[in-house]
Amino acid sequence: MPMSLAPPRAASLAGLLLGAVALPAAADDASTSAFTPQWSFANASINYLDWSDGTEQRTATNAAKGDFFYLELEGGVGFDWGEFYGFYDFENPQNDTAEEDGRDNRRSAAKLTSHLYLGDTPFSLYLHVYDFRDYGYDSEEQDRVAGLGYRHTFANGLWVKPFIGKAWVESGGGGYSGENGYMAGWVLGYDFQAFGEDFSLSNWHEQTFARDDDYLDDNYVNGPAGETGTNGAVGLWWHPADVITTGLQYRYSNNKLGTAGEYQNAMIYTLKVNFL
Repeated sequence: MPMSLAPPRAASLAGLLLGAVALPAAADDASTSAFTPQWSFANASINYLDWSDGTEQRTATNAAKGDFFYLELEGGVGFDWGEFYGFYDFENPQNDTAEEDGRDNRRSAAKLTSHLYLGDTPFSLYLHVYDFRDYGYDSEEQDRVAGLGYRHTFANGLWVKPFIGKAWVESGGGGYSGENGYMAGWVLGYDFQAFGEDFSLSNWHEQTFARDDDYLDDNYVNGPAGETGTNGAVGLWWHPADVITTGLQYRYSNNKLGTAGEYQNAMIYTLKVNFL
């Protein structure tokens, strides 16, 4: 993901040149300050995703879903000019073959999002890349979104970051590549205490719409899928200690994850070790 840092808006070119010649130490200090994080976090986790019985039945011949473990690295950082979030998942790390046919059963998923702030406003330039690879089927898909974001924190501490943008997709294995409609969504979070313990709620949601007809035909097992796709999760997190977080998430999707025309849902059980 490209990063850039613009000079202060009120500064003139002559002033910048003079400062670069006469005050190199001050420039170094300003650069250091600009890249000093306002906040940051990082964790490693082990997760188990348990698809509902109904989902497994509905998708049995339609991009079949099965339960799996995955390992995740996750982190985020915020500066006074922008913020970044990302994760990397390694699915089925213990299982390099599927029992039924000997095919590699491991997969990976990675995501990077950023809000580059537009001055002192709550608006931002939003950039989003999601990459999924299924090694057994030798298939891959990368989704890219560029658009506008927004950030707001309510008086009760609830924060929300909606976005909307133009979408593109690049697919391997004979899938569709090109423009692919639009994506809108949000992430939100809320911290609270109950029974003397620290908890938090989270939700991420993505709504894709006006997707390309060729994509809906080529990238789904029993296509075409509907042009609108839904994807997200709602989580409840318990923070018993600074270094430990446990969580329970309800995972949901429709017309996504390679399955056309079927609702899919699962529970995700998570144990995180926080190291930043």
